[in-house]
Amino acid sequence: MIGRKSHLLALCVLLASACADDPAQPSPAASSTTSPVGTSFTTVTTPATTVPVTAPGTTLTIPIPAAELEIVEYPVPGGSRPHDVAPAVDGGVWYTAQGSGELGWLDPETEETRHVPLGAGSRPHGVIVGPDGAPWITDSGLNAIVRVDPMTHEVVVFPLPPPIANLNTAAFDSTGRLWFTGQNGIHGVFDPASGAMEVFASPRGSGPYGITATPSGEIYYASLFQSYVGQVAPDGSVTVLEPPTPAQGARRVWSDSKGSIWVSEWNSGQLGRYEPSRGEWSEWPLPGDRSQAYAVYVDETDFVWVSDFGANAIHRFDPSSETFDTFPLPSVPGEVRQIHGRPGEVWAAESRADQLIVIRRIDG
Repeated sequence: MIGRKSHLLALCVLLASACADDPAQPSPAASSTTSPVGTSFTTVTTPATTVPVTAPGTTLTIPIPAAELEIVEYPVPGGSRPHDVAPAVDGGVWYTAQGSGELGWLDPETEETRHVPLGAGSRPHGVIVGPDGAPWITDSGLNAIVRVDPMTHEVVVFPLPPPIANLNTAAFDSTGRLWFTGQNGIHGVFDPASGAMEVFASPRGSGPYGITATPSGEIYYASLFQSYVGQVAPDGSVTVLEPPTPAQGARRVWSDSKGSIWVSEWNSGQLGRYEPSRGEWSEWPLPGDRSQAYAVYVDETDFVWVSDFGANAIHRFDPSSETFDTFPLPSVPGEVRQIHGRPGEVWAAESRADQLIVIRRIDG
């Protein structure tokens, strides 16, 4: 590819051979940006604090060895301040352009981008791709759930009732309903089939932030201010789950293939895991002295990725060996607030640097 910046990642610990990239084809786009070739970065492997851990079982694919991975940068329009990312069905990548109130789309092959305005006052936070293949957005500025048609770019806004929720993230359950969080102390659900919108007061008030669905469609969210994980029943009631570390600042959550819930603990700088089948918690401090765990994502191999504001890095955690691989971010600061991916690719947004990055197998 022309115009991208690639950072090679080396590591002395070898893992197994790699899985193949997703062969999906991208769509045409409108504008592009370029950047010069940069310098290389090296990963560091750090043992985690010993914690009793259950073997993750059979993984879906085989992890790519860290020595075979690279970071590739994709600048997006200045002032976009990309917040969340979601791989698109067509091979592109959706991102919320929080700074400009738009939904962005990147073509990784051509590096072109296009932006869809979401409306006056928009401040989009989260974006996910729904069962219908369309991007669904939690927009704190509009106090609404927003759907964008991936072909026509038609924007449909589904407002929440007052007061302002300060919307954050969303996840679809097994019935196709969209659950969402608001830091002002709410969680809610929207049914695209009926148009019904319900909003619930969350336990302990303000704080709901990250949200995830398990493979069976169960919903869990993290409360940043109240430091708990909430297990949400279909009727909206919540069971409060307390991580072992008090006031740890549970920020985001992601389910692995077994339905265990991984948690980024912002205040404590730890990675946590809750196993519903056993009702047990485990926690691992991130490498470094000033760790701040923000985003968390579990890939198709059940390896766990977590962004660290303190280290300006993304770490990859192997639950079976309890070790971290550390991938320094190319921008200082990068401020990765969310991570997502598809087979063979891990995507993130460097919100302070106005660019997306992907960690994937080295070209060639």
